[in-house]
Amino acid sequence: MIYDILITNSIILPLDHDRPGQITQGYIALKDEKIMALGSMNDLSPGWKADKIIDAGGRLVMPGLVNSHTHAPMTLFRGLADDLELMTWLHEHIFPAEAKNVNPEMVYWCSKLAAAEMILSGTTTVADGYFLEDSVADAFIESGIRSVVAQGVIDFPAPGVPDPSQNVAAAAVFIERWLDKNSLLTPAVFCHSPYTCSPETLQRAKEMARHKNVKFFVHLAETRTEVEQLQEQHGTTPVRYLENLGILDADTVCVHCVWLDAEEIQIMARAGTHIATCPQSNMKLGSGIAPLKEILAAGISIGLGTDGSASNNRLDMFHEMDMCAKVHKVKGLDPTAIPAQTVLELATSGSAGILGLEKDIGSLVPGKEADLILVDINQPHLQPFYNSDLLVYAASGADVSTVIINGKIVMQDRNILTFDVSQTMDEVRKLAVPLMRDRKFL
Repeated sequence: MIYDILITNSIILPLDHDRPGQITQGYIALKDEKIMALGSMNDLSPGWKADKIIDAGGRLVMPGLVNSHTHAPMTLFRGLADDLELMTWLHEHIFPAEAKNVNPEMVYWCSKLAAAEMILSGTTTVADGYFLEDSVADAFIESGIRSVVAQGVIDFPAPGVPDPSQNVAAAAVFIERWLDKNSLLTPAVFCHSPYTCSPETLQRAKEMARHKNVKFFVHLAETRTEVEQLQEQHGTTPVRYLENLGILDADTVCVHCVWLDAEEIQIMARAGTHIATCPQSNMKLGSGIAPLKEILAAGISIGLGTDGSASNNRLDMFHEMDMCAKVHKVKGLDPTAIPAQTVLELATSGSAGILGLEKDIGSLVPGKEADLILVDINQPHLQPFYNSDLLVYAASGADVSTVIINGKIVMQDRNILTFDVSQTMDEVRKLAVPLMRDRKFL
């Protein structure tokens, strides 16, 4: 057999429960967008051939990281309004900035910028939720990143949907347009939150998502203020509210879930509902710390996400892993609370699972899609390399040297091959000028 790509002389971290640990001197063979074989260099057949050979030189090969929640176009608002609580941040800064600046051109270029940042830091799959998601889809497909792209639904005039009564219909049109159109992209629907979507909107959007068999995303229980608001308006808590509306099931992904009580965790576990946790965004906005240990103990499927770069402010999943592991140790004064290996799984197979992609990505297994990254561990801050815990506690996105998505080399030696990153940054800087003038940053 002639392989498309053969990676040799590498440390391989499959993150496969059936093959735990790492292969210290290994190879991995790719063909037709799939992983064909992997193992020790000693087991590599002497008659092998490959169109392209990558000598890893001791670099580590691992599954690409999976960012389970972000808002890619919001790279334009990175650093625009820092050090604020969520409601002030949203209503006094982000929503007004979006009303003036969000259009298809902005969404396209800012999503490309996000794709560049994610690819450069080892993310091969991302779940995005925003408005004008056709432009996000175009940007992601051109960049080569795998994605779940969810059209936003909200009960006031939004970019691309000036009439709120058409919000669910617009999402349905988006899904129809992209369903099964590109192997790297999966469409979905994103209802912003219970405090920006009426119960009727939430139910109609969920019914539409069920009919089209796509994922339904929603921000939920992110802040104490949200919980108090739901209690005042509906006499119940966010999770119980969605349960009463019939929203919770195995195709619903609830994002944040910081303010959950023990019964709500069990409600979500029984429903099979998934959670995407975004610890750095929650920390920066002062929203709180999700009860991750209890969520995991209940058997709820959970993934890790960065949230948007306006509230993080970066899209580096290595940094997200580090913060995720540490903040939960501090919360309970327990250094064993969330082990590094658990966090590494949340950022790979866990996130893949909540997106419905666990059969395709998240681990290095023959037959799965060839989404993988090479990490240069031959650096002072990553030596000696005893085990993969160091990836969580010491590595960063800047240590990623090569990214392969769907069997294609998207980044090699820190150079993105699919689009012009310099042009992308130039275009985003132009888009930022009006914001700089409005905020007197110039």
